[in-house]
Amino acid sequence: VQLQASGGGLVQAGGSLRLSCAASGHTFRRYVMAWFRQAPGKERESVAAISRSGGSTYYADSVKGRFTISRDNPKNTVYLQMNSLKSEDTAVYYCAADPGKIYSAYGDPSYAYWGQGTLVTVSS
Repeated sequence: VQLQASGGGLVQAGGSLRLSCAASGHTFRRYVMAWFRQAPGKERESVAAISRSGGSTYYADSVKGRFTISRDNPKNTVYLQMNSLKSEDTAVYYCAADPGKIYSAYGDPSYAYWGQGTLVTVSS
C-alpha cells in the first residue's frame, strides 16, 4: 500500500490543523493505521492509531484530549484532527499502515508501510 500524507502547515499555538493520509489500493480496511511524528533532533514517536474498523483508538499521553484520529474506509483515508496545538507539537508527521498490528502494539513503530511525511509548525 502507498500512503500520501497532507495537511501540514504553519499554525499559531492554540490553533487547529487536520492531517489526511490517503492510501492506494482496495484493501485499506485491512490495515491498522497510525500517525507518528519526528521533531528536529528527536526520535520518531507515536501519536495515535486506529483499528481496521475504526472502533478502537490509541493515543500517546502527550496528545490525549487534543488530537483525534479517524478513518473513512470507503475513501481510503485516515485523518488526524489536531486541536489546541502547542509549540512542542512541531514535527514532521508520518502516517503508517500495518495489516497485522494488535492493539497492544499500536504505539510500536514497527509498521510495514510509511508515508512521506508532512511538516507541522506551531508558532508560539
